[in-house]
Amino acid sequence: MVAMPGSQTSLREANQRRVIEAVRESGAPTQADIARSTGLSRATVSNIVRELTAGGLLVVTPTSAGGRRARAVSLAPGAGLAVGVDFGHSHLRVAIGNLAREVIAERVMPLDVGASAADGLSAAERLMDGLLASAGATREDVVGIGLGVPGPVDAVTGTIGSSTILPGWAGIHAADEAARRLGRPVHVDNDANLGALGEMTWGAAHGHADAAYIKISSGVGAGIVIGGRLYHGPGGTAGELGHLTLDERGPMCRCGNRGCLETYAGGRYLAELLRHAHGDGLTTARIVELALAGDAPCRRAVGDAGRYVGAGVASLCNLLNPTRVVVGGDLGRAGALLLDPMAEAVRRSAIASAASLVSIVPGVLGDRAEVLGALALVLQVAFNS
Repeated sequence: MVAMPGSQTSLREANQRRVIEAVRESGAPTQADIARSTGLSRATVSNIVRELTAGGLLVVTPTSAGGRRARAVSLAPGAGLAVGVDFGHSHLRVAIGNLAREVIAERVMPLDVGASAADGLSAAERLMDGLLASAGATREDVVGIGLGVPGPVDAVTGTIGSSTILPGWAGIHAADEAARRLGRPVHVDNDANLGALGEMTWGAAHGHADAAYIKISSGVGAGIVIGGRLYHGPGGTAGELGHLTLDERGPMCRCGNRGCLETYAGGRYLAELLRHAHGDGLTTARIVELALAGDAPCRRAVGDAGRYVGAGVASLCNLLNPTRVVVGGDLGRAGALLLDPMAEAVRRSAIASAASLVSIVPGVLGDRAEVLGALALVLQVAFNS
């Protein structure tokens, strides 16, 4: 029987989703906490928790709150597994987590993601199967797979949208192709969006309903959170901060335009800028290492990059008024060398009311932000479906 809108069945299912979402967001709230956050009565929450516990989705453990005995509610670890897959420009990272948001296995390997989608997905398949085996699980235990790619994902077609950023993936419907290979539901997003989701769920953006995650590695991208939700835009290209035009007569960008922010702050462009001082093959990670060790050209390059990114973030603050900007990616490891000039540029260029509200902080998840965001994406989709 199909539940009609407004029926008791549909109302109960909607309330169950509200309870599950409250548990997912908080980790292990008490039933009183769930009642407060959902607006449901304590009796309704108690009945739903009892039903979902009997169904194996939730677990209840004794705890205390305000000196009184209480019952903490959490997602059951054995209710299923989520898989996160993060394709970087030079690495592949796969993690397996349970529905209680605990990472139980993780592995990273070098990989040139630009070469071939088929090769990348084959490598992800091997890593996933190996991690599942080490955890004593199979693909049948997986409720979903989150997959991150370092390029725009067309929200309408589901295809990777740029042949210049990911030539080996252009035109590939990543979710369908990965689902065909891996045999489980797959949800795809770009790496900056997943970094934002990871930091919002576990890291430096937690508790901020309006925030941005800025990833500065070989390129520059942003994941934008509005009202507690990732904002993709109708075509999936929201957050392409690296392609704000700073100077229309500036350096040629890989996107085909001139003077994009990325050409002044992206790692591949900084490496070219520093080639005369340090030779070929300079990676973003090495630039940061040298800067932190006191190398003058690298310190100057990182500081200048911070000022350029800060100009872009100032525009973001004027438009969206976030309360938290989290900085991650390889260049983000430079810490104050990058963030201080960035914050100064925001104070100088953003309107005072926007600049006074925003805090610019380093990410706390490091190079795991994207893969943890991929896990969070699976949980978000699974519990909001």
